[in-house]
Amino acid sequence: MGKPTRGKRKRSLIGKTVILVVLLAVLGVAVFFLIRTLQKDAEKVKDQEQTNQEQTQGDPAEGEAGDQELQEGQEAAQDTSSGAATDRQTVLDEAAYLAATYDYDGAMEKLNSLPGAAQDPEISAKLTEYQTAKDSCVPVNPEQVTHIFYHSLVVDPERGFAGDDSIAAGFKQWMTTMDEFNKITQTMYDNGYVMVRLRDLVVQTTDADGTVHFTPNTNLMLPPGKKAYVLSLDDLSYYHSYDGRGIASKMVLDENGKPVCEYIQADGTTVTGAYDCVPLLDQFIEEHPDASYHGAKGMIALTGYNGILGYRTDIAYKTGENLSADQQAWLDAHPDFNWDQECQEAKKVADAIKEQGWEFASHTWGHMHVGDASMERLQADTEKWENYVKPLVGETDTIIFAHGQDLDGWQGYAADNEKFNYLKSKGFNFFCNVDSAQYFVQIRDNYVRQGRRNLDGYRLWYDVHGESNKTSDLFDASQILDPRRTDVPPL
Repeated sequence: MGKPTRGKRKRSLIGKTVILVVLLAVLGVAVFFLIRTLQKDAEKVKDQEQTNQEQTQGDPAEGEAGDQELQEGQEAAQDTSSGAATDRQTVLDEAAYLAATYDYDGAMEKLNSLPGAAQDPEISAKLTEYQTAKDSCVPVNPEQVTHIFYHSLVVDPERGFAGDDSIAAGFKQWMTTMDEFNKITQTMYDNGYVMVRLRDLVVQTTDADGTVHFTPNTNLMLPPGKKAYVLSLDDLSYYHSYDGRGIASKMVLDENGKPVCEYIQADGTTVTGAYDCVPLLDQFIEEHPDASYHGAKGMIALTGYNGILGYRTDIAYKTGENLSADQQAWLDAHPDFNWDQECQEAKKVADAIKEQGWEFASHTWGHMHVGDASMERLQADTEKWENYVKPLVGETDTIIFAHGQDLDGWQGYAADNEKFNYLKSKGFNFFCNVDSAQYFVQIRDNYVRQGRRNLDGYRLWYDVHGESNKTSDLFDASQILDPRRTDVPPL
């Protein structure tokens, strides 16, 4: 055979090349699919591991929520524990206040309301302390309780006592300065005096038909050495005649809704604060709760002819009829006066005063002499008080007579006393006059009567400079008398 020709060799080389290319292509495809298979297996393994991890650890969001719930639960538990401690301390503080006001039963009841009180050593000790204090108390003789009273206080004696006219003389005689009042309050407290309500002196029962009966309260108890007294305030109406005399101009409410006074200073600027008896006593008793029996405050005896509490609430200011010169001048100076709004403001203040523990009483509408007045005049006056004062201050069963007059002699009210029977029919059961004795108390089946002692300029001045001393059981008048008093005219 001869040698292959060049063409044949070329064709043979091409065929081998094609076969080689095809084999390489097949090999490449096989390698590609092998790699893809391995990658998918690896991804499956990874996914499974992640799934297992998630099943073990949980969803991150759910984990965060769980952590937050746990934290909130811990905080709630802490708040509950803190709140329980706060509530417990609040009860302890309230009980301590009640005990300070001689309400030992109330204090012990408050403590026993706490969960686990019987097993709490601190509470047990307090219960023993309060029971011991209660057992040591002695009864007060209700028929030997003194009653003191004031008019509005003079803040600025230079203005209050200026002049020689009848108004200046009256201010010197009947008014007490703010400094004198504060000294009396502190001194009587230091001497063991505790304020009680007039109605604390008696036990009142009421029949089915509304008939009331009174007996002495034999359960009025105070610690040994403590002495009970009653307090009242006259004429807290801030009459026009007080204007410019260095006395508060009206009662108002502060930012906390507490009663304070508006006071116009000598330069004409108006300020608010404790410038009369009500806010001064409120402050003192808040700081000295043991100055008051069960939170007792005094009685405020109001007339109505110039309005009440410094508000011009009498009907004359609305109708413009039968006005005095002072009333007309005041209306002329207040052309935008709104009577209905004035009454609303007065009632709001009166309600706030009652919330502080004070009571209101009638002083008659026109500051009348009840002993001298005719029956017809007494009836007309009482109707005015009922129409224009009672709607603002509420019901009252107490009348404090103006000018110190009374309806009958010291022996008691006679059964046929027409004025007494009329006032009884109007719901009055407590009657107060003026008496300089240490105490004058009558407790009868159908009424209670008490004399009051004036702690004013006249009494203080003549206890120091006169021949008799009517207040030595209360204080040393020489330590009370305001040095800014230069004289007090005789009555």
